[in-house]
Amino acid sequence: MAHPHAHVPHELTEAGEAHEPPAPGRRERRLELTAVLLLALAALLTAWCGYQAALWSGEQSQRYSQASTTRIHSQREATQAGQLRIGDLLLFNGWLNARDNGRSRLAAVYERRFRSEFVPAYRAWLAQRPFTNPHAAPSPLFVPQYRLAGLDRATALDHKADDLYAEGTRAKTKDDDYILSTVFFAAVLFFSGVSLRLDWRPLRVAVLAMAGVMLLGGAIFVLTLPVA
Repeated sequence: MAHPHAHVPHELTEAGEAHEPPAPGRRERRLELTAVLLLALAALLTAWCGYQAALWSGEQSQRYSQASTTRIHSQREATQAGQLRIGDLLLFNGWLNARDNGRSRLAAVYERRFRSEFVPAYRAWLAQRPFTNPHAAPSPLFVPQYRLAGLDRATALDHKADDLYAEGTRAKTKDDDYILSTVFFAAVLFFSGVSLRLDWRPLRVAVLAMAGVMLLGGAIFVLTLPVA
């Protein structure tokens, strides 16, 4: 009598022989957690630096725009002051010619038309006895009392424009510093991501340590930068 033989299905045999991969140990989980934390911190700091760089870039543009506008106002004041100076010179020359020609009434007309800013300089020049004193100033335009308020305003605006431009340059430097700091955090993202693909534990630890050093260095550098 033939004996029946039980054949085990091929699938069951392979399933019994297959082994599930071992669960990661506690150290591996810690390394993975460290990599994830480094990735998260680097991403947050990168976003923060990008935000600050954008703010400082806007500050730079605003200061440069203000400097340009202030410089235009300064040039306008200087132009108007130059026109007034020419007017003072023409009136004074007309007065001087009328006086030399003995036309006192015409000289009086010119004198009445002198601007209020010109009158103190004109009187100070007459006090020097210019028609008999060879050391007197050539004209009232060369005595210390002759001042143009518009020219003073132009000078003040010019200095203000210089200060605004310098502030814009400093803002650009801070913008560049924040952009530079993102290089540190980009390196952290790279090393942390690579560590998740490494199986050799010593190399994995070394790569994570390098990422940690880059993160710490970048964070310290960012803490030294001003906030917009």
